[in-house]
Amino acid sequence: MASTEKLELREVLKEIKMSRAAFYRMRARGKAPKLIKLPNGQLRCRRSDLDAWWAKHEMSV
Repeated sequence: MASTEKLELREVLKEIKMSRAAFYRMRARGKAPKLIKLPNGQLRCRRSDLDAWWAKHEMSV
């Protein structure tokens, strides 16, 4: 069963250790995790989308 957990933007920023400004620059380039915009303007990220983003950016060492 897929996770339906939704993370607030501040939680995403904390996990990826990135400033809000850097995140928005990355988002403008289309490189950020997929976000959901709520009717009140707040942003959320599905845990599954953030995990997929992490997997996509993993490097084999």
